[in-house]
Amino acid sequence: MSTSQPLEIKKIKRPTGLVNLFPILVFLTLCFVVPVLMLLWRSFSEPTLGLQHYQELVGSWTYVRVLSNTFIVATTVTVVTVIVGFPVAWTLTIIPSRWAQYLMAILLLSMWTNLLVRTYAWMVLLQRTGVINKWLMGMGVIDEPLTLVNNLIGVTIGMTYIMLPFLILPLHASLQAIDKSILRAASICGASQWQIFRLVLLPLAKPGLASGALMVFVMSLGYFVTPALLGGTSYMMLAELIAQLVQSLLNWGLAGAAALVLLVVTLGLYALQLRLIPQSHHQNR
Repeated sequence: MSTSQPLEIKKIKRPTGLVNLFPILVFLTLCFVVPVLMLLWRSFSEPTLGLQHYQELVGSWTYVRVLSNTFIVATTVTVVTVIVGFPVAWTLTIIPSRWAQYLMAILLLSMWTNLLVRTYAWMVLLQRTGVINKWLMGMGVIDEPLTLVNNLIGVTIGMTYIMLPFLILPLHASLQAIDKSILRAASICGASQWQIFRLVLLPLAKPGLASGALMVFVMSLGYFVTPALLGGTSYMMLAELIAQLVQSLLNWGLAGAAALVLLVVTLGLYALQLRLIPQSHHQNR
C-alpha cells in the first residue's frame, strides 16, 4: 500500500510596489512631466535667462486683468454651482430610487455630450434672438432682449451647467452616507428646518461639498472652450491667454510663465483639499 506525498505548491511571487506602477510612471513622465518641465524652463530661459516674463505678467495691466478674470469667473462659477447643485444632490438622495436613477442618467448623459455641442447650444439659447430672451419677452418679464453672452453672465451659466455633475456626484455620495434618523432626531428635539440644515446636514455633508467645490474651482481655473465662446474678449481667462500666446504670438516664454502660475495655484488648492478633507472626515466620526 503506497502512501502519497503531499505536493508542494510554490507560490509565484508577483511584482509589487513600484514595479506595478512603472509603466504608468513612464507614460506620465514622458507625456506630461517632461513637456511641462520643458515649457516651464522656457519661461525662465527665453530669450535670456531671467524672470522677465514673470515681471511682464505681473507688471502689465492686460495680463493682471486676465488673472483677475480667471479667479473671478472660477469663484463665481463655484458659488453658483454649489447653490444650484446642493438641492439637486439632496433631491437625488430623498426621492425614490427609481426616479433617482432616471435623474442620475440624465445627469451623466449631459457629461457624455460633446463639450462644443453643449457650449454652442448655450450660445443659441442665450443670444439676443434666442429662446430665453423670446420666452422672457413673451411672458412680459422684460421689454427688450437681455445681453446674456460675451459677459460674465453667459460664462457663468455655461460653465455652471458643465460643472454641476462634478459637484453633484461627490456631494450625493456624501449625503447618501448620512443616517436620516439623525435629522429626524433633530426635528423631534425641536430644531427648525433651517437649524437642521445649518447645524446637522451641512456639517455632515462637508466632505463631499468641499471636495466637489474644490474640484469645480480647480477645473474652472483652467477651462478654455466655454469662456472663449461665451465670454468673448472682455472675460478672457488664463487658459485662453496661454493658447493665444502659443498659437498666435509664438511667445513660449510668457506662455510658460502663465502656465506656471496656473500650475502653482492648482497644486496649492489640491494640497489644501488633501489637508482639509481628512479633517472633515475625522470630525464627522
